[in-house]
Amino acid sequence: MSAGHTRQTPRRDGRWPLSLCTAGSRRTPFAMARSGHQHGFTLLEVIAAIMLLAIAFTALMQVAGASIALTQNAAAHSAAAMWARSKLDSAFITTPLQIGRSTGQFDQQFVWQLDVTPWGNQGVPVAPTSLQLYQLDLAVSWGPRSHPRSAHFHTLRLAAAQPDAGVGAASGQLP
Repeated sequence: MSAGHTRQTPRRDGRWPLSLCTAGSRRTPFAMARSGHQHGFTLLEVIAAIMLLAIAFTALMQVAGASIALTQNAAAHSAAAMWARSKLDSAFITTPLQIGRSTGQFDQQFVWQLDVTPWGNQGVPVAPTSLQLYQLDLAVSWGPRSHPRSAHFHTLRLAAAQPDAGVGAASGQLP
């Protein structure tokens, strides 16, 4: 040891002499422990903050996942509506009207079923015409077999009356 420095030991009560704790303006670890001021966080506070962040992050990820699923569902419904509109708009434009049920597939994902029935007066006699209203009911399905999704579309189409399908034909009022 250098001259002028003496080795100091703790006092009988276990505390260090004040001269050792304050060396000029610098504080020693002993002085911080004795001063009563905390500098930093306790381990318990850090663990609580991490747990709170984990819970918030988990909730945000669930919301994001649900948002993605809803977006995909909306996109599938929009695609089904687009395919259905295309099918109903083009029905019987290039091919003659056929009463009954037909099925098909738009692509690998969407399957359709079209039911065509005469629409009208349910047995009430009407003047015979060469035109008849037909109801087109289109069901589009997609998704897994365990949880299929579907959408239904209906419209009316004016077409040439078929002799065996018109109301006038059923009541014997052909010209």
